[in-house]
Amino acid sequence: MPIPTIVAGPQRVTSAGWPVPEERRLVTVLFVDIVGSTTLVDRLDPEDVRALQRAYFHTVGGVLRRWQGVVEKYVGDAVLALFGARRSDGFDAYRAVRAALEIQGALDRRPPPGAPRLRVRAGVATGEALVDLAAARDGWHGVASGAVITTAARLQEYAPPGGVALCAATHRATVGLVAQRRVPPVALAGKALPVDVWHATGAIRPAPARHEGPLVGRRRELAAARDLIVRAVRDRSPRWLSLAGPAGSGRSRLLHELTRAVPTVDGAPVRWCVAHCPPYPQPLAPVADLVRGLADLRDDDAPATVRRRLTAALTDLVPPTGLTGAVSALEALLAAPDESRAAVRGAEVAREVLLGLAARQPVLVAVDDLDRAAVALSHFLRRLFAAASARSLPLAVVTLHRPEWADVLPEPRDRWHRLTVPPLRPVETGRLLRHLLQRAGRPTTAVARLLPLVGGNPGRAAAYVASLGAAQSVPEEVRREVDARLDRLDGARRAVLMAAATVGAGLPAATVARLLDWAPGRAAPVLRALVSAGLLVTRPDGRYAVADAVVREVAYARLPRAARAAFARRAGRSAEAGAPPVPAVVADPTGRPPGPAGRPAPAPVVAATGQRGGAERVVRLRGWTPIRGRSLSSDPDRVVVPGRAAPPDGAADGRGVAAAARPGGSARRQGRWRRRSWILPRGTPIAA
Repeated sequence: MPIPTIVAGPQRVTSAGWPVPEERRLVTVLFVDIVGSTTLVDRLDPEDVRALQRAYFHTVGGVLRRWQGVVEKYVGDAVLALFGARRSDGFDAYRAVRAALEIQGALDRRPPPGAPRLRVRAGVATGEALVDLAAARDGWHGVASGAVITTAARLQEYAPPGGVALCAATHRATVGLVAQRRVPPVALAGKALPVDVWHATGAIRPAPARHEGPLVGRRRELAAARDLIVRAVRDRSPRWLSLAGPAGSGRSRLLHELTRAVPTVDGAPVRWCVAHCPPYPQPLAPVADLVRGLADLRDDDAPATVRRRLTAALTDLVPPTGLTGAVSALEALLAAPDESRAAVRGAEVAREVLLGLAARQPVLVAVDDLDRAAVALSHFLRRLFAAASARSLPLAVVTLHRPEWADVLPEPRDRWHRLTVPPLRPVETGRLLRHLLQRAGRPTTAVARLLPLVGGNPGRAAAYVASLGAAQSVPEEVRREVDARLDRLDGARRAVLMAAATVGAGLPAATVARLLDWAPGRAAPVLRALVSAGLLVTRPDGRYAVADAVVREVAYARLPRAARAAFARRAGRSAEAGAPPVPAVVADPTGRPPGPAGRPAPAPVVAATGQRGGAERVVRLRGWTPIRGRSLSSDPDRVVVPGRAAPPDGAADGRGVAAAARPGGSARRQGRWRRRSWILPRGTPIAA
């Protein structure tokens, strides 16, 4: 088995200009090699070997391109491919494993002419590598450098013929999406300790997420969504509700609670039809899931069971003359939910079945993660909605997706509603963190440290609690999500964000232009766009800072050392000092000194623009001498935050998170209960 070697290209001087030629990126490496290639080649004529290699590389390359992999090099009869080298979508490891699983099948379907059946082994490893962005395209040697490349090459030696071996990081990134079997640890050359290995056996449909624990926050959003759905059913006026929120914002939990909140409308039972879009689904797979839900089918049901249950479900919804044809069409859709003629016919039947059901009782169709779906699913939903509107049926469509995802609006557009799922408030985030920590058996004193990192995102909260004590500062799932978010930015916005990540105290537009060697005035519109996107915040002094501590940490970590040093020199710092260390939280805009010796400074939370204090919020302040006030300031850059000041050196006790004031009580009713208020500049950190 040939070991891949990085072919050195011409030396480049990494500068702070954009695009930065190289980045430290989290990539997944796929290494594929032919089993018994030496014996096979010895028996063949050199011309036959060349013909076999061309056919083999053509087949493997086609699978890799379909899964958006980049062929880094062909070495002998081995193929080295990268996923996430130029652009990450958060599912790089999943795409690499799916490609590895498909390669053997593709070779079986298209064997090289005149050659015996080829068997291959594949190794998949995930880790950090230095990537040459300009060369990250098929056939360019030296695209990536790092131990992860050698690890993937070594792993494939421990895969069975036709099988795929995974490292621990790849296993964690694909668990629940790919069927895996753990095997005994192996000793890889160059590794001090044995390495955990899993064998991937095939793709699986993800199980529905389990939603445990109390619902924290989201009461207002839940009530608004419920009212809209109830109105659509009562008025027999179909509505399309879009629940938009970033990954981990709790969209799926909100949908789960919505299905429980609307079981009936005016005594009539409601039929919920829910489908989830896994990463890179087949075009009509969510429609097939809707059919499975209607007929109460499982993936492992025998064909006879499928036919019997489909017939029972469609008996009252389809005319008797068309029942047999409808069942056959749905069977074809379930067997292969692609865009073939049979599958498209099955989707048409499924649409008519849903409309027929809506004529009998209210029907609510919900699709989670619609931004992952193919265009065929969007067409299906829009046609369903248009037909229900024309017939005045009690039907509603609920879709969940990222805020930046855009789709063609359904007709009529006055019945389309968008509900944004915002971050949790600090009081709600603290309550959620305490619940997660208690359930995990962890001390609740970690709330104050985790609160600034979570940023009101429930998914992040769960990830950080689960990773307490781990070596990495940013949980792997959070790193993947942030990497994908950065890669969705265009070159200019990404450049500005990475430049801002190297300056801890914030920077004005002029400094951004100097760091990137831009003309004066070019940075200002880009900065405003990043503020609108929620990636930067504007401080009272006019400087810009990265709004999310984790985004800043990931952006800074992706810069090579040479780029960090170049940014430091242009910012006026010594080259030896380099960029500031990777922060755990957003730097304090007020320049607050660190905490007492031997004790870290409390982690700050920046007050968001437009945030208002009131009687329903109490915040414990640490380390400042705030200005006392009695009323809301008219200055738009100031915000009143009621609370009581704690000693500057007070240790976080986990109870300092903002807690909602409870109404009632004799002291409040008699007027003896009082609370002081503090007027703080907007953007001032509020210690949790």
